[in-house]
Amino acid sequence: MDLEIFEDFGFTRSEAIIYTTLLGLGTTSAGKILERSGLQNSVLHRNLNSLIEKGFVTFILEGRRKLYSTISPDNLTQYLEDKKRRFEKILPKLKQIESLAQDSTGGRIYKGKKGLNEMYITLLNSEGKEYNTFGGGSRVSHNIMGDTWWKNLHSKIRSRKILARQVFDESIRNFGKILYKISGSNIKYLPKEFEQLQETIIIGDYVGIAIFSENPYGILIKDKSVADGYRKQFEMLWKLAKK
Repeated sequence: MDLEIFEDFGFTRSEAIIYTTLLGLGTTSAGKILERSGLQNSVLHRNLNSLIEKGFVTFILEGRRKLYSTISPDNLTQYLEDKKRRFEKILPKLKQIESLAQDSTGGRIYKGKKGLNEMYITLLNSEGKEYNTFGGGSRVSHNIMGDTWWKNLHSKIRSRKILARQVFDESIRNFGKILYKISGSNIKYLPKEFEQLQETIIIGDYVGIAIFSENPYGILIKDKSVADGYRKQFEMLWKLAKK
């Protein structure tokens, strides 16, 4: 199971392990959780107490023993919706603060997979009319971010009704067909030699360069002249590529 999603609920990795382990065991003792989870005793108890404080785990006393159980996964959804509602209350103020920034151009660095995800979301939210990309390859699609992440990204492209043209290399033609069905992107291909560990994204006045190395990171630039320059590169590649 992908435990990273639990971080959206404010879980640490150990807390996520405990929650999912306890979910499968039902009401049980700390000893059983310890045995099944493989965590150290001190880590288990520290994170159990944390989950109790957050309201994700409850316990009852049976004699001198504590028996633990989890809240329903349905309640996690409600918890996330409550967080969303609270955030929406302060969103107008945050946008106001953002609008007062003296310089909205320039570059930003995003580190790690979470940082890259944030960069792509920023690009999709840029209100650009067309999403153009070139680069990437099988190592990027399958090994670094994973197939599921790319599928989710292309679902977001479709949901935002963004037109998309993309240039990949032949190594991911089969996966490209899947992405086409999800997003409706118009995709062309260059020879396998075009495969690379970076992808360049151009949309509106933005350019994103995602580097999918062992420690992935991204560079986001907001500059119309730079975006127009990269867009010219994309158009040249688009003419060379084949369906």
